[in-house]
Amino acid sequence: KSIRQEEKRVKIYTGNYDNWNHGFGRPAWNGVNLSHPATFETLAMDAELKRSMKEDLERFVRRKDYYRRVGKAWKRGYLLYGPPGTGKSSLIAAIANFLRFDIYDLELTELRSNSALKSLLLATSNRSIIVIEDIDCTIDLYKRKENVNAAESLCRNDDKVTLSGLLNFVDGLWSTCGDERIIIFTTNHKERLDSALLRPGRMDMHIHMSYCCPSGFKTLLLNYHNVGNHHLKPEVERLLGEVEATPAEVAEELMKSDDSDDAMRCLVKFLEGKKVESSDQ
Repeated sequence: KSIRQEEKRVKIYTGNYDNWNHGFGRPAWNGVNLSHPATFETLAMDAELKRSMKEDLERFVRRKDYYRRVGKAWKRGYLLYGPPGTGKSSLIAAIANFLRFDIYDLELTELRSNSALKSLLLATSNRSIIVIEDIDCTIDLYKRKENVNAAESLCRNDDKVTLSGLLNFVDGLWSTCGDERIIIFTTNHKERLDSALLRPGRMDMHIHMSYCCPSGFKTLLLNYHNVGNHHLKPEVERLLGEVEATPAEVAEELMKSDDSDDAMRCLVKFLEGKKVESSDQ
């Protein structure tokens, strides 16, 4: 990275949606400095998955000439999926901090047409991350009925963003209007998404953000108590293999005390309670 890029303040932008829905003459986006402290080192996720993700990002940013040579837009798509509380938003912040890319947080439900979507996206900068969170909850982006194709949907839905309108920007002709862009979709329910959103070239990597695993717990223990080992650690790891606990839930228990022994006892009690609950169901 250049010194200039290293020193850049990362910003997060939200759209002025009324500007595009009603024609008000305001800037397309409002931005503030991103103060989220997440890094890949502090993320509570599988260590191998973190390594793979970092390598993919590094490979992407250094391949400008490669993308031009093969005739592809210089962009990369990631689908982050998994239950709530597994760190999807934190991963986005970590990517932004790692690359020093700005974030554009896009709310599709606030837009009333495909043309408004196009205008808003064309106002984003290069070296940026375009994020659509909880895309499974976004209107008209669920699985289409077999007898309804994207073109028909576009013709019948002039007052809302359609799947075809989104796909046209993700990998259609408009996807070439900008360089070094990352597009991230998040969802709690991958199975609800139309398969057209998921194919390579649109979402190039599918990242499963799962429940807390031993390597994720190790990171959390270091984050919150600066402890690399603890006599209750094997017990916690055993329980994490038996119950479904999100990194957010584990972190909440570790924050209950500044004393690592007390915090670990709270965590063991919490996980044992979840085990009893699951056995009663």
